[in-house]
Formats: sequence, C-alpha cells, structure tokens
Amino acid sequence: MKILVPVKRVVDYNVKVRVRGDGSGVELAGVKMAINPFDEIAVEEAVRLREASMATEVVAVSCGPTACQETLRTALAMGADRAILVETDAELQPLAVAKLLKAVADKEQPDLVICGKQAIDDDANQTGQILAALMGRGQATFASKLVLSGRTLEVTREVDGGLETLALELPAVVTADLRLNEPRYATLPNIMKAKKKPLEVLPAGALGVDVAPRLRHTRHAEPEARKAGIRVADVAELVSRLKNEAKVI
Repeated sequence: MKILVPVKRVVDYNVKVRVRGDGSGVELAGVKMAINPFDEIAVEEAVRLREASMATEVVAVSCGPTACQETLRTALAMGADRAILVETDAELQPLAVAKLLKAVADKEQPDLVICGKQAIDDDANQTGQILAALMGRGQATFASKLVLSGRTLEVTREVDGGLETLALELPAVVTADLRLNEPRYATLPNIMKAKKKPLEVLPAGALGVDVAPRLRHTRHAEPEARKAGIRVADVAELVSRLKNEAKVI
C-alpha cells in the first residue's frame, strides 16, 4: 500500500507573525520557516503504518518554491521514503494546491492520502476536502485515530458532540487532527540519511493545471492590541462592572 502525504512550508509556529508595512502580506524575509504542524502529524501516522507493515511506501509531496525542498527533507528525515516537489513561485490557494495534488496522485496512484486538517498560515481547512472531491474518493476529516484492516480504514474523528467513527474503503483521503499522534523528532542519523533519499522536482506547468488565484487579497492588518486589564477592589465592584461595562457578545 502506498501513502501520499502532502506537506506545506509555513512560518514556524513559535514565530510571531508580522504584517508588512504596506499591508500587502505577511513578512517572510528572515523569518524561520517549518513544516506545517498538522502535516507533520500526517507524516508521522503514515510512517507508523509503514512500520507496522500496513504500508509499503510513504511519499511526501509539497507545492511551492525551491525552498520547499527543506520541508520535504524534514518529512524524509521523519521516515518518508521519497519526496516530490511541484515547483512554482505562483501564489497557491487551496483549490490550486488540490488540483496539483490530484495530478500527482493520478501519477502515483496512492491507496491512501493523509493530509493535515489545515495549515496554520491561512487556516483554510479546504485542501483535503477539495482533493477528495476531485479524485472521487471517500474522505474522513479531523481524524484522531486510524485503524486499518485489509482495504477498510476505520477512522475516529472529533466532532462537536464528541467522537464519530467512520469506515472507509480504500482508496481514500484522510485529514489529521491534533490528537492523532505525537510526531517524532528527526534524529541526526536520519537527517543525514534524508539527504540521500530521492527528491523529484516537477515544474507545476508540466502538470497542465490552472493555478491562477480565485481570490484577491486587498489588505492585511494585524489584530488590534488588547487593552490592559484593571484591578477591582471587591466582588461588588466586579459585578457592577460586568453588569454595566462588559460587552454583550
């Protein structure tokens, strides 16, 4: 069984994101970048399935500029067998990414695609669902547990009311939630081995996919700074302020 895992290069979650002075976007110059945390969880789950002899190959794929090779090397160091970069400098929105991933999936014919549920830069939570629709495959989102038995995948997913269990026939698309697993740290020997693993670069134009943006960003702005808190003398003053000054949402 082959598993395809899309990974995205995003601003490291420890970095405070800042908007450019002209409001044209997020400042990326000199900013530490990393693999999207939810995609890291997806890679970990795919590697665990392979280590349990339920999968034979894990392929990591990323769409974006040349710098995304670093993100793919991280996935390889975690245990992915090989990687594919769909190289483009164009702005990629979820629909475009899903179309590119479908083109790669048509070529690779994976039995299972495991995506992170969302990227922490745009929080769109769209790519996995769009990909499943384009491929005509069953999907399970927000997975917190996977159990594979033959060609049937049992997925426990988190919903507002608690947990829901779905059974999917492979091939399928799954998006990983936070509690699916805890990703491993890449050891130094594995980081060195990752440098020798195959990494194929495909020009996005060669896949015949229209990646033109469907949405236009007009302005970016940082959220307003929170006002300083106040100290009240007693409970009576607290109740009074809550009653007369607190905003009703």
